Amino acid sequence: MAKLVECVPNFSEGRDKGKLDEIKKAIESVKGVKLLDIDPGEATNRTVFTFVGDPESIKEAAFRAIKRASEIIDMREHKGEHPRLGATDVVPFVPLEGVTMEDCVQIARELGERVGKELNIPVYLYEEAATTPERKSLSYVRKGEYEALPEKLKELKPDFGPDEYNDKIAKTGATIIGAREFLIAYNVNLNTKDKKLANEIALNIRENGRLKRDANGKVVKDSNGKSLRVPGTLKAVRAIGWYIDEYGIAQISINLLNYKITPLWKVYEEVRAQAEKLGLLVTGSEVVGLIPKEAIYEAGKYYLKKQGKTTGVPEKEIIDIAIKSLGLNSVAPFKADEKIIEYIIAKDSSESLLTNLTVKDFVDEVSIDSPAPGGGSVSAIAGALSSALSSMVASLSYNKKGYEDYRNEFISLGEKAQSVKDEFIKLIDEDTNAFNKFMAARKLPKKTEEEKAERAKALEEAAKYAAEIPLNILKTSVIALQLAERVSEIGNKNSISDAGVAGWLGRAAAEGAFLNVKINLPSINDGEFKKNLISEASKYLEDARKINQRISINVLKALEEE
Repeated sequence: MAKLVECVPNFSEGRDKGKLDEIKKAIESVKGVKLLDIDPGEATNRTVFTFVGDPESIKEAAFRAIKRASEIIDMREHKGEHPRLGATDVVPFVPLEGVTMEDCVQIARELGERVGKELNIPVYLYEEAATTPERKSLSYVRKGEYEALPEKLKELKPDFGPDEYNDKIAKTGATIIGAREFLIAYNVNLNTKDKKLANEIALNIRENGRLKRDANGKVVKDSNGKSLRVPGTLKAVRAIGWYIDEYGIAQISINLLNYKITPLWKVYEEVRAQAEKLGLLVTGSEVVGLIPKEAIYEAGKYYLKKQGKTTGVPEKEIIDIAIKSLGLNSVAPFKADEKIIEYIIAKDSSESLLTNLTVKDFVDEVSIDSPAPGGGSVSAIAGALSSALSSMVASLSYNKKGYEDYRNEFISLGEKAQSVKDEFIKLIDEDTNAFNKFMAARKLPKKTEEEKAERAKALEEAAKYAAEIPLNILKTSVIALQLAERVSEIGNKNSISDAGVAGWLGRAAAEGAFLNVKINLPSINDGEFKKNLISEASKYLEDARKINQRISINVLKALEEE
């Protein structure tokens, strides 16, 4: 599994494109790093960069970016709406794939030490990398902001770097580095210019809430003299209110620290409820930087359910309803392929995908004398169409009179069918890629004994891979057939023929995949592997045939009753 870390540094510059380009060049100068997004804010005079890479590359790119920012940004001249402590204000590392939070903590601490030593910039560690419980809080570390730095260095010693204020620190400020879960920077728009009203809502919703006061407005303290607080309504949420001259509106600026604890849709709905109490309206929202697909996807499902619609629809439809419901296009266009992190990562490899071809172009591609795409990819298409038909029957049955007892099951069937359909779509290209990998191994040089050994090893690995892909198609076909069987039993009888076609397409996918497993066996030398592979494939094929037979009986019986 690849190791992938996300870094989301925030720089105190949002107006000078030339300076931002310099930071961009510094990040992109490191091999193994992919820059995903640059999101500047003119009013906040702050820019969020987002890039991903392996642990060592991401650490090097972050260092170069901090170094360049320290050279070209002068904090003595900086003005902006957003709280900030330095030229590079905050640098969080987020585990994405194949890495743990502990790995990201180590990256943060190693980077912090290097920045302190080599750049002479004070560094504070925060969130999971924090060295004391209080320093986990970004607002605690950043309290007083850049202007309070001379005193802060005396009272709150940095974890790395100098702790005495000087002219260099006056220019660069301090930097906060840490590790955290994926944070969503999210702003909700109000139909007012009143910053105080926006801040009132922020105090009501943020987890930390507000100071508790008595009837005379005096802050209430406990027996130890500590100020008491009234908690806000939302967990894992930070928020402040501000006015954005660029848009001519007040916003609640929100950080979702963990969208799995408090989902995006819940934040939006709670702000709407709080705004209504103050006689205000929410007019939309915006995502600053990038967002995980799951956060948008779950919002789309929530609003579909609220409308009484089934969520067993394509991912694209769910994402679209989320964008509309959250008003994400209200102040700037929300382009899913540029804002959703999984879509951006996948973007570069998608241009050559078979699944991007039109139906006609794909069929034409199959029909010519190149051996790929071939039977494996076509089998995967049959499976995808089978799942699509099962989802269609579930959707057509969901609100049908007389089928109310099965509504929840139709949702479940539709969602599962969509998931299976998407898996088949991936397998369309994966089967062709497996064939191409095998052909590439065959072309390896074989002049020396060492080259022959390397070639033989590569051929064996490629042949196994080429056989495992159709096995996955076969396994997935059984799941598709199970879905088709269930909709043939409980689905809308006006769509029973569609359930029948889903069954035959699932069977075709299974039969075709089995043949593609068998044709790859002669190229594999590992006897035990071959034995287990054909045994497993034969079992799945037998299951597929039995399920298809039961579907045919269900369908024919229903048609005869008509």
